[in-house]
Formats: sequence, structure tokens, C-alpha cells
Amino acid sequence: MADPIALLGTSADPPTRGHQALLEGLLGLYGEVATWASDNPMKQHGAPLHLRAQLLQALVNEIGDPRLRLQQDLSSPFALATLERAHTLWPGRDLIFVVGSDLAGQIPRWRQAEQWLRLCRLAIALRQGWPLQPAALDALRSLGAQIDLLDLTVPASASSELRKAPEPGQVPTSVWPLLLEHTLYGLTPSRC
Repeated sequence: MADPIALLGTSADPPTRGHQALLEGLLGLYGEVATWASDNPMKQHGAPLHLRAQLLQALVNEIGDPRLRLQQDLSSPFALATLERAHTLWPGRDLIFVVGSDLAGQIPRWRQAEQWLRLCRLAIALRQGWPLQPAALDALRSLGAQIDLLDLTVPASASSELRKAPEPGQVPTSVWPLLLEHTLYGLTPSRC
């Protein structure tokens, strides 16, 4: 059987050094990683999906590893649709659905969580500043989740904070030109 493929959907609103660290870390754990920009129904987004996909593609290009790909056709506001699409793209492959520790407690409220958790293993990466609560793990396991706690620590950078107050050191180099070209999040060369 082929190696599992890690799946990381993200709002990428905008991609941060945390996204970069997570993607690079996943490449150290898995033979293939697919990522995509997604509309999260629990969030307000600061840029349209097509522009966030371009930002994420710039980051994928910067990482420059052929085992990492932007797979935008996996994008859906709902994990079940994403995983069904992934099973169509990679029949017979084990799918590892990756989330940060900040999302672990929300997953039981996601649409059809019990159903989609059966289609994959759930891998949780610890984000600095967002400790993983034992109650969250218990709730996930009660839904049937097979959980892998990843030996990765993702820096405490958050897209929501960058939208409020740009911090150049938290934005990957490849992402800046597109942020400025499209004046996303109110950014202009003088504001950066």
C-alpha cells in the first residue's frame, strides 16, 4: 500500500510563518502533503478565496519541495466533501487530516464530524499559545477519531493578528508581493 498523504486545509488569510513551519514539518513526517485554501464557515475572511489560494501557492513555491502541492480542488467549507474528493483523487491511500491544536475543540461541532472522522486519521499539531485540552481529545475519540499527536510545534503566529497589525517577520517572503499588489488587508508599502 502507498504511503499516507497529509491533508492541510487552511484559511491562508494570509499564510504566516506558522503555516510555513507546519508545511515543512509535515514534509518531515509524510511522503506527500497536499494543502489548499478554504472558506471556514466559522470565520470571517479578509480576502476572497481565489486570492488566498494564490497566497498559499506562493508559499508552496517558496518551500519548493515536489512532495508538497497546492490541491485547490479539495477546497470546501466542509471536511466531509474535502475527504470524499481526496478519496476520489487518491483511491486506496490512507488520508491524514491535519489540524492545529486551536481547532481540536471545535471539531465536534463541525458538520457531520462523526461521519468524516471515519474517512481519515486526524493529526493534531500543537500551536504555541493554544494548548491541547484533554477534554477535546476525549470528545474526538468519542466520535471515533483515530488521533495522531504530531511531534511538531507550530510557532504562535496567527493570521487574524497579522490582519490587524502587520508584522513583517511573520509573513513569508514569497507572500508579500501578492499582499501588496492586491492591497490585501489594507497593506501598502508605506504601512509595512
